[in-house]
Amino acid sequence: MMKQLRLIACASLLTGAFVALSGQAAQAATVRYEAESAQCTGTIDSDHAGFSGSGFCNGTNAVGAAAQFSVTAPVSGAASIAIRYANGTTTNRTTQVIVDGSTITTLSFAGTGAWTNWATATVNLNLNTGNHTVRLNPTTANGLANIDFIDVTTGGGNPQPGGLVGWATQGGGTTGGGGASPTTVTSASALTSALSSSSAAVIRVSGTISCSGMLRVASNKSVLGNAGATIVGCGFNISEASNVLVRNLTFRDWGDDAINVQYSTRVWIDHNTFSNGSDGAVDIKRSSDFATVSWNRFFNHDKTMLLGHSDDNAGEDVGHLRVTYHHNWFDGTGQRHPRVRFGNPVHVYNNYYGGVTSYGVASTEGAGVLVEGNYFENTDDPYHLGEGDSGPGTLVARNNFFVNSGSGQAGGSVASIPYSYGLDTASNVKSIVTGGAGAGRISV
Repeated sequence: MMKQLRLIACASLLTGAFVALSGQAAQAATVRYEAESAQCTGTIDSDHAGFSGSGFCNGTNAVGAAAQFSVTAPVSGAASIAIRYANGTTTNRTTQVIVDGSTITTLSFAGTGAWTNWATATVNLNLNTGNHTVRLNPTTANGLANIDFIDVTTGGGNPQPGGLVGWATQGGGTTGGGGASPTTVTSASALTSALSSSSAAVIRVSGTISCSGMLRVASNKSVLGNAGATIVGCGFNISEASNVLVRNLTFRDWGDDAINVQYSTRVWIDHNTFSNGSDGAVDIKRSSDFATVSWNRFFNHDKTMLLGHSDDNAGEDVGHLRVTYHHNWFDGTGQRHPRVRFGNPVHVYNNYYGGVTSYGVASTEGAGVLVEGNYFENTDDPYHLGEGDSGPGTLVARNNFFVNSGSGQAGGSVASIPYSYGLDTASNVKSIVTGGAGAGRISV
């Protein structure tokens, strides 16, 4: 957007207002730093509505035309930086997040549809007590997205993995039951009734519930596990539904699938633990779309995640089955991490594959899979094209890290990723994922 270069530096730092964040510990505090208080290689503008404060940083279209903020951490420990941005183009704006001179991650600010549409990307990190610089440094000639502010949260205790990222943010986003009053269930009958209700609902699962078969999950549901919540013997069937999230539950000994998603959209499966089931742990199929599977742990299990159930279902599945898999821990599991048919692009990033016995990722039947920033350890076959009787898809592999593992098989091209996300350095993924994946690692 810029036609000229001008460096704007404000002499004093505006710390702004404290902003409450849900889900944070009571001692956590958030400070907002507006772009007009930053060093902006460009101009501070106000011609696109929806911004906070008196303006936003409109950076010059150039590599390194950055916005740099001076921030203060009152305590040491886990922190997060939430960046509010707008990108009215259809081209992703790739940007390094540099803290005190060190690049901690690279974000891809996707198009927001208009310069008046604002979105937020969040980065998790640790900060020591004191003053820091946060530099948003564009890496292409397209420059930086418009930057409204950053919110810096400190004092949150142990590092908390970030919120919703990926395909489940698309198509209107995934909020589940929203602000509905929570209902706590402790029995199979109560759980079955709550899941199948036609009303929006926040369902809290308490204790261990033993059940059988598949429990139907209707639209607009948040299914949240209290500490130690466990589902034994049955699974969830998210069928012909939309806007469903399942978080912080342990599933074991299921007889069919632990979670089956079919003819459904906008689904988020996050921070669950799966073990010792009969068939798939998380299977997504039959024209389902806009799903994210994140921060889950899988162990003592073979068939982990199927995406697309049949080579003969192209008529329903082509143009759908767009799913993001990130920060999952595949702990000695067998196969399908995931096994993909038809979906393009499917995004597999920042997962830890530890001792996978058969194969990691398979791209088949014309699917397009981007495999990036993953950590493969003791995994002979990290990814390949085709599987069994299924013909090959395409697979792009980049920035992965291998320890005592095969090199994988890639080929072809994959459609572009439309959303913003932060990519952790692959060599750090094992420690990040084993420290945060699975049930019991978050408070919901």
